[in-house]
Amino acid sequence: QVQLVESGGGLVQPGGSLRLSCAASGFTLDYYAIGWFRQAPGKEREGVSCISSTDGSTYTVDSVKGRFITSRDNAKNTVYLQMNSLKPEDTGVYYCAAWRTSYYCSPYVSWSYEYWGQGTQVTVSS
Repeated sequence: QVQLVESGGGLVQPGGSLRLSCAASGFTLDYYAIGWFRQAPGKEREGVSCISSTDGSTYTVDSVKGRFITSRDNAKNTVYLQMNSLKPEDTGVYYCAAWRTSYYCSPYVSWSYEYWGQGTQVTVSS
């Protein structure tokens, strides 16, 4: 079975930090780009960040650039999203997704990602 499981979400005050994990089972992440997406209440899902399968290069959207960092540890079959300086507008359900590709990743083509996790809730509130 191919499965992705997100963890690490929770309640944090504005300015705080969280680290999300995306653990794969049933397959190895070596040949997959991993994207992070989020969906706030009443809003459509949006791409946040991604990390490539080949060289580990990353891309982050403007709204989180400089605050969020994506990394991967293939030995642990896990991808991480370090979130710093969190804002209330960062609140939402965060998903990781896997896309088998040899090329650059993109958070703007969610339809290209084949496997999705169940999501983890992130709430930023005072």
